[in-house]
Amino acid sequence: MTIRRLWITLTYIVFALLLIAPLVKIFTGSWAEGWSGFIEGITRKQSLHALMMTGIIVVIVTALNTVFGIMLALYLVRAEWIGKRMKRLLNSIVDLPFAVSPVIGGLMIVLILGPNTVLGALFEDAGIKIVYALPGMVLATLFVTFPLMVREVMPVLQEIGSQQEEAASTLGAYSWYTFWKVTWPAIRWGVIYGVVLTVARSLGEFGAVLVVSGNIMNKTQTATTLVYQDVENFNVVAANGIALVLAAFSVGLLLLMEWAKKRKEVH
Repeated sequence: MTIRRLWITLTYIVFALLLIAPLVKIFTGSWAEGWSGFIEGITRKQSLHALMMTGIIVVIVTALNTVFGIMLALYLVRAEWIGKRMKRLLNSIVDLPFAVSPVIGGLMIVLILGPNTVLGALFEDAGIKIVYALPGMVLATLFVTFPLMVREVMPVLQEIGSQQEEAASTLGAYSWYTFWKVTWPAIRWGVIYGVVLTVARSLGEFGAVLVVSGNIMNKTQTATTLVYQDVENFNVVAANGIALVLAAFSVGLLLLMEWAKKRKEVH
């Protein structure tokens, strides 16, 4: 019992040092100049623009990730016309962002779609700017977050099996109707869990977005890159204010994630 209590105490100490202490420091730092300093830090033109850019990226990436993540998970688990070797290859590609640094992911996008590349020049001639613009930032965030939805939905599909879906098809149900009436009720909590993870990861993404965006003020800055710039410029109060806003969203998402996890286990 003594050893067990020691390990529990050490766990609480590590938890306090790694999570609670930084949050307390961010909170106190954001209020170092009082209410006026906090409000000024988060209502600056660059702060409002950075938060807006972050929100736009989160919405677009979450929508794309949800649709294509569910679709790919269904193909990898249910599609019999995809060979085993191809499925292994696709699984490896899905896990690639886990093995590659986000900075390298952003660099790959720049090297493929940058303004000095063939593809980048073709897009710019068509009036579409990818790198150092919103599309590149969305692509970078999508690259980092794409595995989250697939890896949440695939185990659920494997667990429920395909018997009910096959029975619905035998009775003449269309594939779309089968998905909404049979598959979706079984996977919806896994999808919600994946959405929460995607939103949380998108909010906190820094490396890939920094490389692809160029961190241009009032144009391609996100909340995380603005915090980085404020710290570099010794504007610590404003940096803590933005960080506090992101932390509040993250804590809310954490609570939502735990709720979704419990509902997923029940269902």
